[in-house]
Amino acid sequence: MRFLTWLVATAVAVATAAWLFDGIRFAGADHPFSAQLEDKLVPLVVVSLIFGAVNIVVGKVVKLLSLPFIILTLGLFLLVINALLLMLTAWVAGQLDIGFKVDGFWTAVGGSIVITVVGWFFSAAVDD
Repeated sequence: MRFLTWLVATAVAVATAAWLFDGIRFAGADHPFSAQLEDKLVPLVVVSLIFGAVNIVVGKVVKLLSLPFIILTLGLFLLVINALLLMLTAWVAGQLDIGFKVDGFWTAVGGSIVITVVGWFFSAAVDD
């Protein structure tokens, strides 16, 4: 049940980021909500799983190694790390031909902020 909650929260967060930022998108649609739901549901779930795997495999190690920088910069360095993880997610999705794209570093920073905030709020709401 916890995995399903996490998957739904991550999918909602990624979809929200794609909806808010033109530079984060799924192929064939300006926004993930403009296409038919069944056309975007599978790519959204797959991208969410890739994002989770990237965060588990790469993110935890990088965040641990960079903990002094995160503390010194009051968390701003964490935004850079999360943006790079989102760009890595887009690269993996591109290699798998899923059709998910992030158009640059600053778009990834904005997207990572949205994913983090929406993920926290959605997870908290589902857990209550």
